[in-house]
Formats: sequence, structure tokens, C-alpha cells
Amino acid sequence: MGAWAIAVHGGAGVDPNLPKERQEEAKRLLTHCLDIGISALRSNLPAIDVVELVVRELETDPLFNSGRGSALTDNGTVEMEASIMDGPKRRCGAVSGLSTVKNPVSLARLVMDKSPHSYLAFSGAEDFAKKQGVELVDNEYFITEDNVGMLKLAKEANSILFDYRIPTIGTCGAGAAAMESPLQMNGLPISVYAPETVGCVVVDKEGRCAAATSTGGLMNKMTGRIGDSPLIGSGTYACDLCGVSCTGEGEAIIRSTLAREVGAVMEYKGLNLHEAVDFVINNRLDEGKAGLIAVSKNGEVACGFNTTGMFRGCATEDGFMEVGVW
Repeated sequence: MGAWAIAVHGGAGVDPNLPKERQEEAKRLLTHCLDIGISALRSNLPAIDVVELVVRELETDPLFNSGRGSALTDNGTVEMEASIMDGPKRRCGAVSGLSTVKNPVSLARLVMDKSPHSYLAFSGAEDFAKKQGVELVDNEYFITEDNVGMLKLAKEANSILFDYRIPTIGTCGAGAAAMESPLQMNGLPISVYAPETVGCVVVDKEGRCAAATSTGGLMNKMTGRIGDSPLIGSGTYACDLCGVSCTGEGEAIIRSTLAREVGAVMEYKGLNLHEAVDFVINNRLDEGKAGLIAVSKNGEVACGFNTTGMFRGCATEDGFMEVGVW
């Protein structure tokens, strides 16, 4: 029997001027989600069940960019995506282009458990959801007043609004001074925005790792755009060594297969979890901006980011618990 560990995130890249009340609201939600996960782990729930449970909670709360509160497309609608992965046999499920599924992460779980496939998208995913009897809601359920205002700003600026990403190097418990820097995506300029992807990683007492990630994507994104969150190996990855969930500039995360890289350098370079996370953040993102949370089969937990901050929280069986933004 090993030791369990859990980490959650609500996105990398935080506005340096984010009001204190908003920071505290985010910390309360992350703490609440950690408490749910800790209780489940103490009840010996498998890691795969815990990550689904926690991400469902994050999708239900409109604070972050997943489920209710998702970013809006250029048409003013919501297109959500999510993925989940079970480390022991590397089973996985992913969905994209969802507009009526209340909890995308649970549909991703059903793709993994109840279909012969690993990834379903758009009308095919919605049809599968209906056949599986998952809870469906009107697209309006996901749309918040804040995000309608954000979309208006994006359209006025004729730009994709991204997250508050003023680049710095950061790790858990440490930060650095913010530096102004022009931001680009695939060589095109982007603006600055707030909410981001959510995710959870868990290792249970049996040493089983799991990961799940869910998002609404980019504000004012092109309809049909798919980011890193549903892509196994990019936004989400779990194996017998670790579980990883990423957040940030999706296109950079996709190019670097960021989540898989953590497991790869552990396997091929013999790095421990903290070394692997540091190596990947510092050497695999090129000019991209992102963050990630990770756990290892040994009960370790780590996070890393090269942005101003990352909404995150983690806890281990020995009583350690931390929730942070910067």
C-alpha cells in the first residue's frame, strides 16, 4: 500500500491585478474540491473515480472555464471539451464540441467505459450522450453574463481573448516578477483574458494514477476549434508512473505533447516527478505559456508553470495541503 495524493487546477495565467475577492473565491472553490477528493480517497475510491468526481464539481461551478462558465465561440455559443485517463492500462476517453452535456468529463468517462472508441466529437458525441442518458441542458445554461461581456470585448478588439498571461517562471511555493511581453498564438497576436481550463490528478493508495481535464476553450475562438484539453498526451496523460493535467496556451501544449513528456522523461531519463515537471516546463514549451499539475505512483505531487500564476491546490496523505494562485 502506498500513499495517496491529489492536485487540482483552475488554469495557468492570472491577471496580476486580479481583485483580492476573486482570488479568495478561487481559493475557496479549489479548497472545496480538494476536500471532496480527500474524502473520496479516504473512502478508498479508485483514482479514476476521484478525478471524475472533482472535475464534475469544477464544471458545475461557473468560476472557471469549464462546463457552466465556459468561454464563448465567435458565434456566442459554448463548445466544451474534456478528457480522462486511467493510468494502470492507459485507458482513456475524450470529447469535443459539446453544447448540451452538463458534465463533459463524465461523457469522456463513458466514451472510455462504454464505447469502442477513445474520442468522440460534435454531433457524434452529443448523440452518444443521449444514448447514454447523461444529463443534458440548453446551451444557455453554460453562458454567464461575465463571459458575454468578455466576448463583446474580444469582438471589439477583433481578437481571440486568451488568459492573463504575463510570462514569468513559477513553481509551487515560488514566483517571479511579471515582465511585459507580446503574446502570440501560431505567430498571430492575441489579447488578454481571464478564465482557464480545469483539471485534477490523483494517485490512490494502490499506486494507481489518473488524470482529467475539462475546458470551454478560448474566448472568441473559431467555431470548431479543438484545443489540448481533450488530446491524450497533450492536455491529459496518465500511466503507471504518473498522472498529468495541463492548462494554458493550447497550441503550444499540443506542439510539445506536454503531459506525455512528463511521463516520458521519468521513464527514459530516470527523473523523479519534481525534476520531470521542471524539465518539461523549462525545456518543452519553446515560447509557449502553460502550466501543469502532476502526481506520481509514489504519492508525490508537483506543479509547474511559466506564467504569472496558476490557480492550483494539492494535498497528500501525510496531511500536507496547499492552495495557491501566484
